[in-house]
Amino acid sequence: MLKTKRFAQIISLLLIFAIAILNAPAQSKNDASLRITVVDPTGAAIVAATLQLQTSDGKEHTAQTNERGEATFLRLATAGFQLRVSVAGFITREIKDKSLKSGNNKIEVQMEIEGVKENVTIAQSAQEKGLDNGKNAFTNVLTAEQISQLPDDPEEFEQAIRNMAGPGASFKVNGFRGGKLPPKSQIREIRFRMNPYSADNHEADFITVDILTKPGVNNWHGSMNFGFRDESLNARNAFAPFRAPEQFRRFGFSLDGPLWKNRTSLFLNADGNNAYESKTIVAALPDGAFNDVARRPSKTLNFSARIEHALNKTHTLRTEYQRNASRLDNLGVGDFDLPERAYTNDTVEHLFRFADTGAVGKKLVNEILFQARWQAIDKSSASQAPTIQVLNAFGSGGAQISGTREVFEWEVADNIDFVIGKHTMRTGVLYEFGNYQSNERVNANGTFIFASLDDFRAGRPTTFSKRSGDPRVEFSQHQFGAYLQDDFKLHKSLSLSLGLRYEWQNNVRDKNNFAPRLGIAWSPFKDGKTTFRAGAGIFYGWVGSEITEQILRVDGTRQRDLIVQNPGFPNPLTGGAQIILPASKIVADPEMNLPYLEQFSVGLQRQLAPTINLNANYSYQRGVHTLRGHNLNAPVNGVRPDAQFGNITQVESTAYASRQQFGVNVNMNFTRPPQRYLFATFGYFYMKAINETDSPFSLPANNADLRAERGPAAYDTRHHLFAMFNYQFPGAIRIGTILQASSAAPYNITTGFDNNGDSVSNDRPASVGRNSARGAARFDMGMRLGWGFGFGKPKEAAGGPQVKIIRSNDSDILGGMGGTGGINKRWRGELYVQAYNIFNHPNRINFTGVQTSPFYGQATAALPGRRIESGIRFSF
Repeated sequence: MLKTKRFAQIISLLLIFAIAILNAPAQSKNDASLRITVVDPTGAAIVAATLQLQTSDGKEHTAQTNERGEATFLRLATAGFQLRVSVAGFITREIKDKSLKSGNNKIEVQMEIEGVKENVTIAQSAQEKGLDNGKNAFTNVLTAEQISQLPDDPEEFEQAIRNMAGPGASFKVNGFRGGKLPPKSQIREIRFRMNPYSADNHEADFITVDILTKPGVNNWHGSMNFGFRDESLNARNAFAPFRAPEQFRRFGFSLDGPLWKNRTSLFLNADGNNAYESKTIVAALPDGAFNDVARRPSKTLNFSARIEHALNKTHTLRTEYQRNASRLDNLGVGDFDLPERAYTNDTVEHLFRFADTGAVGKKLVNEILFQARWQAIDKSSASQAPTIQVLNAFGSGGAQISGTREVFEWEVADNIDFVIGKHTMRTGVLYEFGNYQSNERVNANGTFIFASLDDFRAGRPTTFSKRSGDPRVEFSQHQFGAYLQDDFKLHKSLSLSLGLRYEWQNNVRDKNNFAPRLGIAWSPFKDGKTTFRAGAGIFYGWVGSEITEQILRVDGTRQRDLIVQNPGFPNPLTGGAQIILPASKIVADPEMNLPYLEQFSVGLQRQLAPTINLNANYSYQRGVHTLRGHNLNAPVNGVRPDAQFGNITQVESTAYASRQQFGVNVNMNFTRPPQRYLFATFGYFYMKAINETDSPFSLPANNADLRAERGPAAYDTRHHLFAMFNYQFPGAIRIGTILQASSAAPYNITTGFDNNGDSVSNDRPASVGRNSARGAARFDMGMRLGWGFGFGKPKEAAGGPQVKIIRSNDSDILGGMGGTGGINKRWRGELYVQAYNIFNHPNRINFTGVQTSPFYGQATAALPGRRIESGIRFSF
């Protein structure tokens, strides 16, 4: 059971605290501010747009958007207003009958390119806006203020976003997938888009996380940060015999500014860390229990450079380069594996991106995206000695991993938007190419498997396996996709979206891969605060390069697996009882198809109050042609069908999979002067995932009855809970809290023996299904406290006393650093302290399902306990 009572108390206290503060009366009727962001149809900022604001008290204000497409009006009366936005090349927008509340107000205005949308209605009704099928459809948005309070560590920052999005979310940065996420200081906003049925989507991810970086700048700005933690303030891991040494040093630097004012901007960023953590070892050796910790050093260094150039008023060119490098030592050590099992992983990745978006003539908007990626992964083991695995008791010997894998991939996509009458159309193509070279060698000296400690003491292994031959492999892979999308309104309260996508991959027989898509949106009420959405579609998946690589490598000729049943020990070929099988291999099913998902969903979006929004969604997926491993040469009554081979692992598209998911999310955003601010988000997700395999190479326990493998997926964690609170005090202090909890994940029960004689020790007891046991629930709460300060005279903003054209790094409080201290200063900084797992809850993992293990039914590891980090951020 999760810490329900503790969680309820925390939520109640925070809500009472927030309501008490935010309900304080306003001090002045002229205490409102309005920040306006102007963007083009793709979400890119529009510079030098003219804003004419008229409030209901009769006052008029004028401003132009800055290099980030933003302008801010200060000291406005809390009354109604009208806004007119105009810029050359775009249709003028007029927004009427809007109201201002005390404190900070924000709106985003999306402009249509002149001539592209001839029948555009300048002022859509609220009801029609709710039907938007574009980038704002069913979207939650994190602004720069909210992003600033997420964790500073890049991996924990990404994990926090994943927790907010829910299971299975995918990420895009300025339209690109892959690579590292940009630093928080360079992110303008994060959008959680819940409309997967547009035909330009390849993936079936129900939630897509779109990350948009800040556009061009006209002044030089920079920031530096440093964070540190060690074991001094950390708690002992629940499975460590003592508080183990740990150190984490994080550093970062960013610089951005104009190379050509109003035309070309440069963004530089470097970040990395130098750290070591301690991995627990909980093992059972022949002479007794073994409990220790092993140091696991790591180093990362990432660099990125981005240039944005305004070709003209409607075209923006963006190029980016990333170099991401990491070295991880002492991998393979921990849990049951002893220190001698260590190996090192060195990874270097280079990424180049190019994008151009803008109008082509007066009828089309074109977007072209190009990405190239080079990656080299080098692995080396501390020892090449034969491996000894006593199932879920201990592992010794060498890791036996060596070699390099080199990847060169590139992709190009082109998307065109146009309008025909009432139909908003989008079409495009995607082409992906990959070349792969690898000489990775594994298990060259063999592995002994023992069912239990008693068998090890008696020198009685169940199997010995060894992979021999030349591991070198080189191949190419091609993928292509094309689509057509049509969005149109049947009525001002009802819209329909129709799409068709086609996909092709060179190494799969089936080429008939058409994927229809359908989406419906209904906004039944005139106030536009309620929108219902439903959709259905088919989504194809690719056969990954790693799968193709293993099929080519272990083909029985280039490389082959030697398997000995009941081998001798330490010499597997002696002892008198051994059975030496012919070579084993991996093959692809000649009838293999591309796997695909059939998916449908329904959802509700409701504005409960001006500052509170609710989203609720249900989706169902059914996997068709899911990849699995099938042993074609498993023994039948003790005899193998083909005596010339041992195991023949066929990768085939015959497995079943399904997933149901329900999620509800509530966002609250309150602001009261002077600079009091509360953001809170609550999310609950229920998921039930069923499948028949854990990977394309996993062999079933019973080859004669593949249906018996159907059971909970390894990721079938049913309940997920996430909450985040950020409060900005009137001074220079901000506090943030992240809470996450989940129910238990499944694990598999096995006998520890090779009962059916197929040389694989994955047999389950009679009447026990796959992944039928459950581990333990997880609970984690983190907190961040920041204090801002500043000094130095700021540059004066243009526009007079009533209007402020904000600087590029003032869009959030303290430029994304937290705390209002120093917001009007040229030099600004923040001191912060953040804690992870603040209650030191022992989140137990790695539950043992092997019945012959001395740890059967028990956890043998835990996630880290409480960790406390302090640091400083500085910007100018």
